[in-house]
Amino acid sequence: MEYKTYDIYQDGNKTIVKHIKDFNLIHIFECGQCFRWRRENDGSYTGVVRDRVVNVGYDEKKLIITNSSVNDFIDLWYGYFDLDRNYSEIKRILSRKDSIMKKAIEFGYGIRLLRQDLWETLISFIISANNRIPMIMKVVASISKNFGREIFLDEKAYYTFPDAYSLADECVETLQTCQGGFRCKYIIGTSEMVKSGAIRLSDIYMVSTGEARNMLIKLPGVGPKVADCTLLYSGTKYDVFPTDVWVKRVMEELYFQRETSLKEIQEFARNYFGPLAGFAQQYLFYYARENRIGAG
Repeated sequence: MEYKTYDIYQDGNKTIVKHIKDFNLIHIFECGQCFRWRRENDGSYTGVVRDRVVNVGYDEKKLIITNSSVNDFIDLWYGYFDLDRNYSEIKRILSRKDSIMKKAIEFGYGIRLLRQDLWETLISFIISANNRIPMIMKVVASISKNFGREIFLDEKAYYTFPDAYSLADECVETLQTCQGGFRCKYIIGTSEMVKSGAIRLSDIYMVSTGEARNMLIKLPGVGPKVADCTLLYSGTKYDVFPTDVWVKRVMEELYFQRETSLKEIQEFARNYFGPLAGFAQQYLFYYARENRIGAG
C-alpha cells in the first residue's frame, strides 16, 4: 500500500517501508538524542518506545521494522521517526548558512530528530546532567527494568519506561539502586509535581517556546539545557539550541573564535538559525563530538 510518499508492505511480523531518504540509523540513534536503542551485531537497532519493542534495520532507502504491523507504522513509527518532514529542504537551507554548517550536515546527513515521549525524555535528560551517554543508558534501562512493565521480543524481556505515578510513589533510596546518584531526588521531586498536577506536561504543547521552557525549569533538576533538550527531542519545539559548557566550547571554536557566554550563543542561534535552530544544533553537536571539536 501507499502511505504519504512511502510504499509499505507486511512481511510476516515485519513492516517494510520503501523510499525513505535522509535517514541513517547510526546518525539517528547515536547523535545523543535518545538512550533506549541498542545496536545489534548486524547493524540494526532494538529499542522500546512507549509500550512497543521493535528491531529496526535500514538498507538502500528501505526501513525494516520487526515486530510491527503496517498500522503500527502509520500510528506510531511514521511520527516517531519524523517521516513527514522534508529534511532535504532543511539541509539545503542550513547548508547555505556557512561552510561549517555545510560540513556538519554532510557528516551527519542521516540525522532525524525523533518525536520521543515527553515524560521519558524529561527524566532521561535529568539523568543526563554531568553524565556520559553509556551511564545514562544504563540508568534509564535500570529504572525501566525495576519500575516499568515487562514486554517481549523473540522471547527476550524488555521494559517500558515507568510513568510519573509509578516513580512518585518510590523513595529516593529505592531509586538509587538504579545508580542515578544525586539525580534520584530530582526524579522523585519531578514525578511528585507531575502526579499532583503542579505542572501539566500536556500544556507545554500549547504554549510558546519561552513559556514551555519556563514551565519545565520549575521542576527539580531542570535547568535551561535540560529543558531545551526535553523540548527538542520530544518533538515539541524546534527553535531551541540546547547549550552546555561543552557546546559553548564548540561554538567558540567554530563560530566565535573567542570566549563568549551561554546567553550570547543562545541569541546567536536564535537570530542566525531561526526556527531551524534545533536541527542546526544537532548537526553541529554530532559533527563536533565525533571529530573531537571543543574537546579542550
